[in-house]
Order: sequence, then structure tokens, then C-alpha cells
Amino acid sequence: MIGLTLLGLGVATYLTIAHYSGGTTICPLHGGCETVQHSKYSQLAGVPVALIGLIGYILILGVLLTPSSETTRLIAVVLTVGGFGFSIYLTGRELFSIHAICPWCVSSAIIMTILACLSIWRFLRGEDVPLKSTSQGAGGLDAATASPSSAAEPLPGA
Repeated sequence: MIGLTLLGLGVATYLTIAHYSGGTTICPLHGGCETVQHSKYSQLAGVPVALIGLIGYILILGVLLTPSSETTRLIAVVLTVGGFGFSIYLTGRELFSIHAICPWCVSSAIIMTILACLSIWRFLRGEDVPLKSTSQGAGGLDAATASPSSAAEPLPGA
């Protein structure tokens, strides 16, 4: 997930720089990127959507680099699902309002879709499970998760 986030961060950085420099992007589709970048839908409340994407990827990376907990996994879900929804909206605008496709934007939408799926799976999976245990207790149980038998403990007041 970190690798995908870094890839998305690279795409969003490139598009943000292109937006603020007023330059053109390297676009395999003749004019598609420039048409999208210069459309009225390239900004939301005066903020370039490329910058919104850049900030989103930075937030996702920050959450992924913090120690994993139920809270951080939930925050990752909220950010990536929000990014996925925003990507769907922007792709719809490309198809139905702008009538042009920017491959850079599509690549970011694909990255965000994969990140959303992975973060949901990661959240639903729950606690991070170690891949290999080095300290095996009795009966092959991991010593960190093995609990003493309730029959071995004396009852209170006995």
C-alpha cells in the first residue's frame, strides 16, 4: 500500500506542478490532459483538484507510516474510500462533461481504487497477524497469544 501511495503521490505531484506552472503535461492522448487541466472542473472552490489529490495521498501515506491500530486502519479506509469517491466523480466529469480523458487522472483513479480495496480488506482483517512466530509455547501455540488454562488457576476464595 505504501508503494501504491508513493506512486499516486508522484502522479498528483506531477499534475499539481503542471497546473501551477501553466505548462502542458506529457499526454499520450492528443490534448486530453490539457483539456481536462484547463476545464472548469479542474478546480473545486478555487483549489486545483490535483492539489487536493496531492494532499490526500500525503495524508494516506502519513496514516500508513504510523503504527497500525484499529483507528489508523479506519482512517485509511475513510481517506481511500473518500479518494475513490472523488475519483469516480472526476472520471464522470471527464467522460460526460469535459468529453476528454487524461491518462494521468485515470491512473490516479486506478491507484485510489486499489488502495480503497486494500484498506477495506486490511480493516476487516483486523489485527496485524505476524507471518512467522519465533517463540513457540506448549502445543505449538505462540507464547504471546497462549493463555493459561482456567482449570490450572485456583478459584477466588478457594
